Amino acid sequence: MTAHATENDQVIPPMPERTPDALRAAIAEHTPELLPDFEEHWQWAIADAYDVGPVPAFMARWWGAYAIARDPRLHAHVRDLEHRAAYECTDIVEAKALLEEAAKIHYRVRELEPGE
Repeated sequence: MTAHATENDQVIPPMPERTPDALRAAIAEHTPELLPDFEEHWQWAIADAYDVGPVPAFMARWWGAYAIARDPRLHAHVRDLEHRAAYECTDIVEAKALLEEAAKIHYRVRELEPGE
């Protein structure tokens, strides 16, 4: 796995292997601001569970969060869409369109594969 550069030479780290340990390591290295919430969610939902059933949902949530956070431009874009919808829009149709665009991005990044 190697990082790739965007059109303005910004280096974006690759997606890790699709395991909780690999994702945690990638978050710790590249997006450490997410780590406290990741750890808290892990402890609450997975660490002491008697059933591994919640692991796929946990991974989907954090896979997407990391995929967006690792790319500062994408992260800023999604945050801007959500902020504008929540705080600046006075038209419900416009707010809905902004949230739908953000949701599409959240959905698309879940499909990223390790190394991408």
